Amino acid sequence: MEKLREMQIKLKAVKSIDLEFLYELLKQRESKHNISHRRMPNYNQHVKFVNSKPYAFWYIIIENEERVGSVYLTTLNEIGVSLVKGKGLEEEVLKLIIKRHPRKRFFINISPKNKKLELLIKKFGFKMIQKTYEIDREN
Repeated sequence: MEKLREMQIKLKAVKSIDLEFLYELLKQRESKHNISHRRMPNYNQHVKFVNSKPYAFWYIIIENEERVGSVYLTTLNEIGVSLVKGKGLEEEVLKLIIKRHPRKRFFINISPKNKKLELLIKKFGFKMIQKTYEIDREN
């Protein structure tokens, strides 16, 4: 059954037609899981970010012809996955991105509060290699 679901998932390169979907996806993300930004960017800031092509590869995740998330791979081999709430496709998406872009090493940065994702990536064989701390003088 897992193989069948994996086959129903496709990755297509992010295009300008995906800007609104990506923004809605960003708005759905739980703030406790955010590690990339403190405040929600406005739509114009979001468009500028997407158009800057910040990742080596950035895809929209399609399941049964419906957009259900995005996944990217940076030039430093960092993987980022964002899904519509309730989709639960992280495992299948990780398999696809790793298969599509074989590398010796991959990295995933996660919030320490995202225990579900932490369990999944450990199951995949990822190991913790660092802890990062921050001081935020704006707040």
